[in-house]
Amino acid sequence: MLQQRSVTLGTPHPQTEAERCARPKGRAHWVLYTGGVPLTPTTGWAVLHLFCRLSPDFDANALRKAVSAAEADGDQVVPLALLGHKADLGLMALGPDLWRLRRLQTEASAAGLVPTHSYVSLTEISEYAAGIPDAMRHARLFPRLPPEGKAAFCFYPMTKRRGEVHNWYALDFDARKELMLGHGKVGRSFHGRVLQVITGSTGLDDYEWGVTLFGTHPDDLKDCVYEMRFDEASALYAEFGPFYTGMVGTLDEVLSALGA
Repeated sequence: MLQQRSVTLGTPHPQTEAERCARPKGRAHWVLYTGGVPLTPTTGWAVLHLFCRLSPDFDANALRKAVSAAEADGDQVVPLALLGHKADLGLMALGPDLWRLRRLQTEASAAGLVPTHSYVSLTEISEYAAGIPDAMRHARLFPRLPPEGKAAFCFYPMTKRRGEVHNWYALDFDARKELMLGHGKVGRSFHGRVLQVITGSTGLDDYEWGVTLFGTHPDDLKDCVYEMRFDEASALYAEFGPFYTGMVGTLDEVLSALGA
């Protein structure tokens, strides 16, 4: 679908000073549950999507406390009011420490959220985007969310096809890069209307990427996904998981929409 950020093995790109500064400092709560030793990616952040229903004993104040504590420790937490039967409330959490994200998940469950679906991934830089400017690299590894003025939300996982006829991984690098350059060109036509956050999940979850879209209007998301499906990189080589759709708001706005 949209431009994937696939993992390249080998020598990591040297971190810039801005990237080093992006990692929260002084996270005092670590010592409570990790002995003070965080588990962090070499570059970028860990990302946890939780899609939940509210249990009969849901405690809104306990969830507020859990989210506030995570944010005080430097993580970003994006609350979501979800549409449809798949889930009621979503949390998209980003931060450097997997232990801290696990604590948020534990405290959200203790508050009475019952996950119906989840996704685990990492921010990353595509192997096809080597040499991009540091500012763009930083924005992809350490996105600031949610984007202002883009309350429409959807998430879906995707994988590149490995079929007998169309096998993405049987293509050589130059062929894959050419397809992804064309793919990215289509995605960039929605600049200003849609912000895409592509995170890598190969070896971490059931698909290879998680795709999170923030749109100005809900039809911006629909139009973007529709147009991208005609691109050869998607039409021949992409397989998609379930879609989750809703609205971004403050936690109080989301809880109010749910009558909690």
